[in-house]
Amino acid sequence: MIELIQTAISVFLHLDKHLATIIENYGAFTYLILFVIIFCETGLVVTPFLPGDSLLFAAGVFASLGSLNVVGLLFLLTAAAIIGDTVNYWVGHFVGPRLVRGEKIRFINQKHLDRTHEFFERYGAETIIIARFVPIVRTFAPFVAGVGSMTYGKFLTYNVVGALLWVFLLTLGGYFFANAPVVKDHFSLVIIAIIIISLLPAVYEFLRQYRTAQKEK
Repeated sequence: MIELIQTAISVFLHLDKHLATIIENYGAFTYLILFVIIFCETGLVVTPFLPGDSLLFAAGVFASLGSLNVVGLLFLLTAAAIIGDTVNYWVGHFVGPRLVRGEKIRFINQKHLDRTHEFFERYGAETIIIARFVPIVRTFAPFVAGVGSMTYGKFLTYNVVGALLWVFLLTLGGYFFANAPVVKDHFSLVIIAIIIISLLPAVYEFLRQYRTAQKEK
């Protein structure tokens, strides 16, 4: 378990080296690998730990270097994000009745589910867009939407808008800032900063809930 955690940390902190190795070894298949990773993070409730934000930024950096095609990345990764959320929605739609009856489902983390419910209570349907930029919640938001009463037509609109914003902002961010000295010389620190910034909404929500609970005592 410790080795798995160490490996995960290494992937996060040295994403540039790992992605460079993938591009070197797999060439055009790199697009498929990136597609699968983004799809799994957004489409499978058992893989919320995948590095979506930092991976999009890193992919943009390599596109700027000419190793990847930025237009192809934007198209494929946006499609992966939309399809992933769609699959997640329908899984929630079909599994939902079991949750409503109070059944426990082994692969569902109840704490993550509860936190996502709090986001929906606070932001409503816009959670589908906001959650794109919040790790963990990003994976559970479409599932909760499927469990709830949100129609697929309404969900699809927010799904597409959220996917476009998430993929374009982070991928193009990496693409246009790739040559900035701070990115070139301190890539690992930039990735850490992206992770921290993406976690801020969740931290804020936790602190807000904690303060509310303290006042009610």
